[in-house]
Amino acid sequence: MVKIENLEQKNMVKLIITVEASEFDKAIEKAYQKNKNKIQIQGFRKGKAPRSIIEKMYGKGVFYEDAANEVIPEAYAQAAKESGLEIVSRPGIDVVELEDGKDFVFSAEVAVKPEAEIGNYKGIEVEAVDTTVTEDDINAEILKTQEQNSRMVTVEDRAVQDGDMAIIDYEGSVDGVPFDGGKGENHELVIGSHSFIDGFEDQIIGHSIGDEFDVNVTFPAEYHAPNLAGKPAVFKTKVNGIKKKELPALDDDFAQDVSEFDTFEEYKADVKKKLEEDKEKAAKSAKEDAAVEAIVADAKMDIPAPMIDTQAEQMYDDFVSRMKQQGLTIDMYFKFTGLNEEKLMEQIRPQAEKRIKSRLVLEAVAKAEGFKATDEEIEEEIKKMADQYQMEVDKLKELITDAEKKSIAEDICVTKAVDLISSTLVEKKGTKKAAKKAAPKKDEAENDAEDDAEEKKAPAKKTTAKKAAPKKTEE
Repeated sequence: MVKIENLEQKNMVKLIITVEASEFDKAIEKAYQKNKNKIQIQGFRKGKAPRSIIEKMYGKGVFYEDAANEVIPEAYAQAAKESGLEIVSRPGIDVVELEDGKDFVFSAEVAVKPEAEIGNYKGIEVEAVDTTVTEDDINAEILKTQEQNSRMVTVEDRAVQDGDMAIIDYEGSVDGVPFDGGKGENHELVIGSHSFIDGFEDQIIGHSIGDEFDVNVTFPAEYHAPNLAGKPAVFKTKVNGIKKKELPALDDDFAQDVSEFDTFEEYKADVKKKLEEDKEKAAKSAKEDAAVEAIVADAKMDIPAPMIDTQAEQMYDDFVSRMKQQGLTIDMYFKFTGLNEEKLMEQIRPQAEKRIKSRLVLEAVAKAEGFKATDEEIEEEIKKMADQYQMEVDKLKELITDAEKKSIAEDICVTKAVDLISSTLVEKKGTKKAAKKAAPKKDEAENDAEDDAEEKKAPAKKTTAKKAAPKKTEE
């Protein structure tokens, strides 16, 4: 049984949930069966003491906490469903009544989905975005592919230059005393990669194969090893080999190797075409975002704090998952960036609020326009999901809940709202800076965080745990 109380804060409610005494007693019995083997009572073998004896010895409430934890999740889920409310936060649980032989009563404070009160959403003015593809853009894109297809060749007739890969031995010491992790053999160091402490790589330049010399550096004040932070160090270094990057010639052979085209000119024309398509997509996305932001700025909505907290937690969890896919743990990310969970959540929270506002506004537009998702549209989305997860469509349908199907329908309506806004927006005179290459939409905090992680990832892989001392600690 559930009762609903509206709280003073708008869009916050309290569910008063009652679990019958008989049901709670079953939960107590489960708690007893779960814990009895851990309880030793004199006169009984361990795990054989009757529940009544244990309750007499330790009090009637000995199993209440475990019993409450047993019934609350299911009772809350059922109450949330019965309430008919669209709950958008995790519940704040409090026990209201818990006495022997009586119904168990607890409360759950939750946020319910607010509605946005929107103004005009058609004919929104946005700045135009320059989508011109320049010769420099084309050359830069080709250079990326050229770099990806480069090879390292051995150099024996000159000294190390910037951009070379130097194969070195090194051993570091502070005040003449070697330190853990300060030694490496045949380490491949790309000069200019800034993967070692500032100044280390510069001192390799100009040395030839066989040269032995000292590299003098100072560890950063914020270095992760406190015993080295801020201290001057000397690395005895030897150059064992030199390699340089050799780029392939930009000719027809190159075009055939990296594309389906026979000539370099055909390949270059295709690069231009793809860049133009990317810039058009990016410009379209930028203008849509600007239009939605304008509608949000003109809208009214009361978003309860727990709703933002829940969204931020979901975004944090998504971020952690993406880090794992990139081969990073969240602890590694914190070490590289100097952040912690609290600081990262501070970065994510404004973007969580922005995401909520945008979604509410788009849902309000869809509602105002009377948009509906057809069975065919839902079916098409499920097919796309099946392709993404590499599953059979019918199998995926069996797994999709009614709530998830409803969410799919809502997403379709939101997409229709975006399309409507996009089709009616008006470009202002003048143009913005050329749009960057199109990418999947993400929030700024997530983009910044992933960029940081990607930048730190490469040096971390170049230097093993035993060869970490010369490595620069990024802020």
